[in-house]
Amino acid sequence: MAQELFSPSTLIFSAALLAAVSGVPLLFPRLLSAARAQLLSVAAMLAASCAGLAGAIATLISREVSLFELAWGVPFGPARFGVDPLTAWFLLPIFLIPGCAALYARSYWHADHYPANVRKMTLFFGLMTASMGGVVLARDGISFLYCWEIMALSAYFLVSTEDEKPEVNEAGTLYMMTTHTGTLGLFALFPLLHLLTGSWLFPAPASLNASSGLSAAVFLTALFAFGLKAGIMPLHIWLPSAHANAPSHVSAAMSGVILKVGVYGLIRTLSFFHGIPLWWGCVVLALGVVSGVVGVAFAIGQHDLKRLLAYHSIENIGIIFMGVGVALIGQIVGSATMMVLGMSGALLHVLNHAIFKALLFLGAGSVIHATGTREIDLMGGVARRLPYTSLLFGVGAVAICGLPPLNGFVSELFIYLGFFRAVQAEGGAAAAATLAAPALALIGGLAVACFVKVFGIVFLGAPRSEAHVARHESGWQMLLPMLLLGGLCVAIGLAPGVVAGLLEQTSLTVLPKLAGTGLPMRELVPLTMISIAGGLLLVMIALLTLWYRRRLAGAPCSETVTWGCGYQRPAVRMQYSASSFAEMLVSLFAFVLKPHSHRPDNIAGLFPGRSRFTSHVPEAVLELLYIPALLRLYHRSSGIRKLQSGILQQYVLYTLVTLIVLLCASYF
Repeated sequence: MAQELFSPSTLIFSAALLAAVSGVPLLFPRLLSAARAQLLSVAAMLAASCAGLAGAIATLISREVSLFELAWGVPFGPARFGVDPLTAWFLLPIFLIPGCAALYARSYWHADHYPANVRKMTLFFGLMTASMGGVVLARDGISFLYCWEIMALSAYFLVSTEDEKPEVNEAGTLYMMTTHTGTLGLFALFPLLHLLTGSWLFPAPASLNASSGLSAAVFLTALFAFGLKAGIMPLHIWLPSAHANAPSHVSAAMSGVILKVGVYGLIRTLSFFHGIPLWWGCVVLALGVVSGVVGVAFAIGQHDLKRLLAYHSIENIGIIFMGVGVALIGQIVGSATMMVLGMSGALLHVLNHAIFKALLFLGAGSVIHATGTREIDLMGGVARRLPYTSLLFGVGAVAICGLPPLNGFVSELFIYLGFFRAVQAEGGAAAAATLAAPALALIGGLAVACFVKVFGIVFLGAPRSEAHVARHESGWQMLLPMLLLGGLCVAIGLAPGVVAGLLEQTSLTVLPKLAGTGLPMRELVPLTMISIAGGLLLVMIALLTLWYRRRLAGAPCSETVTWGCGYQRPAVRMQYSASSFAEMLVSLFAFVLKPHSHRPDNIAGLFPGRSRFTSHVPEAVLELLYIPALLRLYHRSSGIRKLQSGILQQYVLYTLVTLIVLLCASYF
């Protein structure tokens, strides 16, 4: 009995239920003060995170596969849920990041400071966490849709937390429109699967033949619906504004976790098929390359700190898609090595991105909390007042750039090796996959340039605005989650062998063909060398730091301004800005970014008047593609809109006619 009580599946389901009710204490203000109720909610979320992580890790170690049925009144049969290694792998970020974010919110969004919206936010944060867990646990289309819709609505209310602000309402509306467009795709996906299998239950891995036209329709529908949720370009239009306008800990959960639910949906759907055609892998790989390169290019041109981080999420989703594309092409050409490296790299990057992106969003929230602005050009010199935040943000920046010895380097190395192994595979299609390797290198180089800009302008130099000088370091409740995430970045980077075995088992769930190949991860990736080299690099950095501090301790100390380029009266406004730092790279990608520049026109004579230069990189895909197309559709459908008369009796007539048509269709 005790063994069943603490079984991995019991821990996981209990964690999901506990997360769902974690916000309930705040609904009873007469029983508990808001601050005490928030503390109780944080404790419940932390308990849910610990239980969920324990269950997920135990499932990955034991390789347990469990299925459960829940009887309910829905006419499509009982609800079916299950746990397998793929589910457990995605449950790691689902329970890790919300737990860190909940503790962070205790100080960042304290109930005493935000009495108007803390109840709503805490309630829907717990529901979003539980529903994300429900999505990856679901084993039939109907249960999946129920959990998916709860997740979508909860995220909408979280994005719209500060709904008194017009820009927040606009971001929430755009998110709601796009997420329900994706849900429409799911309403098409699951009936198509039902036509293939005759059941709403998810088929077994590799049980469906991908050569039919119906299978192609399933793939394209899944790519649209799940790609929209994941934020792959050009379906990313909701992501920058939603992540920028949500509270920072909510942005951490959305960017770190909710995007991965879209990735999970696509990988789970792909796992149903065998005999996958070449064009499936090429499409996924091409989307990954475009999303990675263009996403980081858009990030470089941003002035809003959180919007910049949001575009980097698009970039990293592209990297994950590149890994999945390599695995699919490897499956097509019969290269087990490409399959292992590509899928393992994609799955590891799912976890790694969740960790370092959550760290970066929490670090950005700490900076915004101290400066009162998201505008990079109004910050500066933050590291002097926020030394711990700046150090932890720097760890996240190094990780997201894919630099050793942190976790981002390891997962990108897996994908690189998958590209390189494609050269050895038979067939031109596999060799063509190696052309994506330079794109991944370009993404890494541009990411380094972007975060040099961010760290230099935000944390170094002098404050650019007196109104937004960093006032204070964050408290322990904000720093502790960041320290945990930063420690995980270092731990996975130094000891990737710990997760290698778990990755192998998870990849087998997606690609059963790997079961007979006998390719251990340690033979494909130099995991031991990665650990040794990473450890030596950290030791060298520590020794150089100690040597430098010792030299400074005996040197005379003085304070002065930096070199003023010959100006007699240098000012803080002469520092590099976000626009000036990124100008060359933005110009290089101007054909995609379509930047708007407003140059001064009154610089003339010996004593010119005051002037100002501004630049802005718009959301080109939304503003130049989707909105004009929707406006054209709006004007051309004016006749159809007359059907929306607002008369209730007319709508009842529409329903009656629809039912008659459906009855006739089913009869004949």
